[in-house]
Amino acid sequence: MAGGLLLLCDHARNSIPPEFGDLGVPALQLERHIAYDIGGRPLTLELARRLAAPALMTTYSRLLIDPNRGEDDPTIVMRLSDGAVVPGNAKIVSAERQERIERYHRPYHDLITRTLDEMTALAPPPVIVSIHSYTPVWRGSPRPWHAAVLWDSDPRAVHPVIDGLRADPAIVVGDNEPYDGALKNDTMYRHGTQRGLAHVLIEVRQDLIADEAGVQAWADRLEPILARLPSLPGLREIRHFGSRADS
Repeated sequence: MAGGLLLLCDHARNSIPPEFGDLGVPALQLERHIAYDIGGRPLTLELARRLAAPALMTTYSRLLIDPNRGEDDPTIVMRLSDGAVVPGNAKIVSAERQERIERYHRPYHDLITRTLDEMTALAPPPVIVSIHSYTPVWRGSPRPWHAAVLWDSDPRAVHPVIDGLRADPAIVVGDNEPYDGALKNDTMYRHGTQRGLAHVLIEVRQDLIADEAGVQAWADRLEPILARLPSLPGLREIRHFGSRADS
């Protein structure tokens, strides 16, 4: 674990634990982005293999509880997601919400914390890379970006990734588009910003990594960019840049 990278995939699976049934969500809806980040898990696994880096990934759907939200975030359990009603969440009470946090949300973040502690004990602090995917169309509007880099205030790992991706003239890269990377108490805030660790969140458009060929193509693109990060000056130092989400 001394290689200098830790890979994360917050929305790796669309599985729902048996005791929750299907949350009342039709099977076709569980195949949509509302349930997980399509292509995120295989891309993370392939990058972990190529980079010899540890990868931590969730084993449950974001519809059960969203690990990329703070425990106090009202959207941590979604009742309605991109037009799809989630009946199993519609009448959730605070006690059940807290139980899901304790059983599913908190253990994932505790594992990230322990892994970072172990890696930092062995070597200089690692760079955190979080892999996500997003829909090619949102509310009827096509998204032109092939990939996006989301970030808050720490630019150390961000600019090398953006520059590396934009070196390919065939792709369009979003810089905090279609989302802004400053979100209080999300995964990057909690484990990157607050700890002073260099970090970057990479979003790939899901239609581009929905099959094995796409995964391999994007692993080819990302591997050399990510492999450089641990050796760049200043990236394996603890430095606090603060957060735009705190202002």
